[in-house]
Amino acid sequence: MSEGTEPLVWRAARRLRGWGGVAAMAVACGLTASLTLLPLAREEGGAAAAPGTGGGVGVGVQVKADTCRNPEASLTPSTEDGPAIRAVKERGKLIVGVDQSSYRWGYRNPEKGVLEGFDIALARAVAKGVLGDENAVIFRAIPTNQRIAALDSGKVDLVVRTMTINCKRIEQVAFSTAYFQAGQQVLAPKRSDITGYDPSLRGKRVCTAEGSTAHEALEENSFGAVFEDEGDGTKDDKDLLTVPNQLDCLARLQLGEVDAVVTDNALAAGQAAQDPAVELKGKPFTKEYYGVAAKLGNDDLVRRVNHVLVGYRQGPWQAAYRQWLEKDLPGISGPPAPLYK
Repeated sequence: MSEGTEPLVWRAARRLRGWGGVAAMAVACGLTASLTLLPLAREEGGAAAAPGTGGGVGVGVQVKADTCRNPEASLTPSTEDGPAIRAVKERGKLIVGVDQSSYRWGYRNPEKGVLEGFDIALARAVAKGVLGDENAVIFRAIPTNQRIAALDSGKVDLVVRTMTINCKRIEQVAFSTAYFQAGQQVLAPKRSDITGYDPSLRGKRVCTAEGSTAHEALEENSFGAVFEDEGDGTKDDKDLLTVPNQLDCLARLQLGEVDAVVTDNALAAGQAAQDPAVELKGKPFTKEYYGVAAKLGNDDLVRRVNHVLVGYRQGPWQAAYRQWLEKDLPGISGPPAPLYK
């Protein structure tokens, strides 16, 4: 965290109510990440969605470009080195874009001073699969709205950051097979009269992250909610309802600046665990799958990630789920089965 941003970040964190040490640190880091693409030094350390379908044998499907059927279908696994893998090996480090402010997924543990979470464990597994060492990885914290830009610019090799695979994004980045199933849901104060993604949102101020599938859902049907800032995407954008980083929404919810948040229930469950004053409302209204993202054209890197995921589904996935997610997202039997093109 730079000296220039620290006072602003921590002033914001201190204003929050009902947050413990981990949560305050998460908000501070989240707001920092929304200001800059922050490179993180290599660190030592260990590594309700619908039930998964387990780690069974992958299924081959046809992907129709015109109708975008099966966007979760990815390239078949391979251990062959291509230009992207060779570049990583020459560097000796895999550079991965992650979150450092999503509790249980990717967050900086203030007591240990390391990044932890389900996505962090997966990123380390990929580094081991490519370079033979789970610590041969450089983490770079990136806001939600910079995930694709970070890949396009070459600042990161991969993004492992609760990134949903969908028809729009497969035209922008190359995804691995799905490693987690989630769904969009509403997060609001327990005392709120909001009941879910329904007409109870009418007239309410709803926060989402820029470039998120939650924002796209509200664009299709907002139920009368107010969810866009005046001057969105311009110099006059106040970043109040549409924010660069997803966790900024929770900060605004706790400050009373918005009435609800729409986000992945997998992320929202971790946020509800941090703050007993908020809860998930209604039921998930989408079915979404997270994938590891690479730059378009880096097919050899995608195939290698898929090869790592074959083994990861057979035991390490379940261990990571038990360690990081089961308490807040119980009842998931396993990862989604892979689909291949």
